[in-house]
Amino acid sequence: MGKRKIGIMADCFRVDIREGIVKAARLGADAVQLNVGARGKVTERWTNEYRKEIKQVLADNGIALSAMCGDLGGHGLQVPDDNAWKVPETRKMLELTRELGGDVLTSHIGVVPQDDKHTRFAIMQDAMCTLGEYAEQEGVRVAIETGPEPPETLRRFLDGIPSFWVGVNYDPANLRMVCGVDPVAGVPILADRIFHTHAKDGRMLKFIGPERVYGYFADGGIEDIRMEECFIETPLGEGEVDLPAWFKSLDAIGYKGYYTIEREVGANPEFDIAKAVQFIKSAS
Repeated sequence: MGKRKIGIMADCFRVDIREGIVKAARLGADAVQLNVGARGKVTERWTNEYRKEIKQVLADNGIALSAMCGDLGGHGLQVPDDNAWKVPETRKMLELTRELGGDVLTSHIGVVPQDDKHTRFAIMQDAMCTLGEYAEQEGVRVAIETGPEPPETLRRFLDGIPSFWVGVNYDPANLRMVCGVDPVAGVPILADRIFHTHAKDGRMLKFIGPERVYGYFADGGIEDIRMEECFIETPLGEGEVDLPAWFKSLDAIGYKGYYTIEREVGANPEFDIAKAVQFIKSAS
């Protein structure tokens, strides 16, 4: 096992992207993951001038791009009418990722039904097949973030997509917090489709099911659900993810990609991120 490549999601510092890149470099990270933004941001925010500026900041700080995050909110790719604009918008994100020097775009696509005969299964799979074609054309892989479904379901879903430019962003905390499954056991199931990972930890407090969790976020909290009573994201090493075993499982499949630290909550995320960097560096 060689040196693990460490990334940091720049948004987690809760500062401007440029400052986030600088902070990641100071903490000894190898790369950052950057968030594209909401609908229309590829053209509104990421102008040619801004793209050049961010590329220069990355170069000046000796930081690579581990991935871009391209979530478009709502119900992911579950709704055909939404897919009519979300698929071409995601293609623009693939182009942006390539231009910035990255080769992975991560995204939540919604909840894949466990029943592959479900109408939604085919709708989502069709959208991802199209994105797989675009991904190959741009030379940028699309990585579906884990969490809404067990690894076995996601594997069946991926097996129906002919493009090997479509794979997984493996987030062990999401799997633990939302599905209540063992994220270590899922690694060999998804093995060759793991393109990128999030180094994140957490605990499930109460199981309510992925459909309700992701529906809550998609619909803006219509249901009377208190997420803090269902699960909690913790600093790395303080949750229910068996991180040493997770690292070893990824080593066993020959994973050589980034371990990108994501810390979405907490009063002092920079402190937690710094501890996470050291945690990964010290892991055997």
